[in-house]
Amino acid sequence: MASPKISELLAEAKGATDQAAAYDSLLENLKSYSTPPTVAADMKAIASSIFSNDLRVVALRSVLERFIAVLRDFTNADLSVDVGQHTLDIIAAQPSATFLDQVASLRELIADAHESNEDFLEAAKVLSEIPLDAAQRKVTNDERVGVWVRIVRNYLEVDDTTSAETYLNKLKNVIFTVRASRTPSASSSALAAPTTTSASRPPCREDERLHTLAMAARCAILAPAGPLRSRALGRLYKDERAVNLDEFGMLEKMFLDRLLAPAEVEKFAQGLAPHQLATTSDGSTVLAKAVVEHNLLGASRLYSNIGFEALGVLLGLDASRAEDTTAKMIEQGRLVGRIDQIEEVIWFEGGEASGEKGSGRAEVKVGKEMRHWDANVQDLAEEVENVTNTLQRECPEFVAATLVV
Repeated sequence: MASPKISELLAEAKGATDQAAAYDSLLENLKSYSTPPTVAADMKAIASSIFSNDLRVVALRSVLERFIAVLRDFTNADLSVDVGQHTLDIIAAQPSATFLDQVASLRELIADAHESNEDFLEAAKVLSEIPLDAAQRKVTNDERVGVWVRIVRNYLEVDDTTSAETYLNKLKNVIFTVRASRTPSASSSALAAPTTTSASRPPCREDERLHTLAMAARCAILAPAGPLRSRALGRLYKDERAVNLDEFGMLEKMFLDRLLAPAEVEKFAQGLAPHQLATTSDGSTVLAKAVVEHNLLGASRLYSNIGFEALGVLLGLDASRAEDTTAKMIEQGRLVGRIDQIEEVIWFEGGEASGEKGSGRAEVKVGKEMRHWDANVQDLAEEVENVTNTLQRECPEFVAATLVV
């Protein structure tokens, strides 16, 4: 329930000759009239009052925009969510196309609040309901892209890659349409997108090209370890301009499957954007995941087998997480090997993974050690056979008397 002062002012505004000016005056001085414990109820009462009066649509839009600006000035995430959702519910009862711009502003404000509270899933849902394709509202491609980028980022924060890919494909369609390029199919890899985009761009200055190359290198470094990333790293590493990049040290080590030291990772992290260092749902960052998976791939080049504990020390994880990470990469076809949970040992099978789900699992019978054992047994059997044949040829009496052939 609104405070007595706000209730009194709302009654005066309702009876005023110029109601729009009365509401503007009330909103302008709201911080002096309201207190923190009552501000949410006061703003909800103001929103309800605005729509209950006989304001013309143009005046109502103006007052509503002022209301949203005041709500934003409070810089209170919980207040923005509470009052913003209440206002959206009121607007939902109005003619559908009357307040599209105001609805978009409110949803962006509520999404900002959810992001501030690290409620990324709700932020993505709120942003996805912004009217971007309504005929009554003019929206530029840049505005669409801005909203979709935020949605993709928020879904990735909670590891909802399926929903993120839906909006990523929308982004591709807009970007490539504007550039008069062919739109890649929905099955195109996200790692291939920077390359395709770069190829479709018109000529630009050398410094812009180097900046784009640096951004592509960062994306490849942060990508999940596996054959797709290896191909992207190979294309970037072979570019003669890559040696001029600050990221070249990390790029080279990842391309050559060398283990990364913590100091190198920390130095690379200093050049990343804030969203690239955001914490994901499991408490780690995208960079931390990429480094762990890369070092696991590097370890598979150095060791035929390794225990859970030793691998955990190498990756900076406990034994259980090291095993889980390995199992996930094997299952996703990004690493070839097998896990002996009884002995707590991981066996690496040489060669490149195919990237197909389930293709990384190596059966025991085709393991490298088993092949070596089979070859040694075969060599021994052949040597025994050769000795027996020689004895039969040179000393047939001795063989007949002493050997069973």
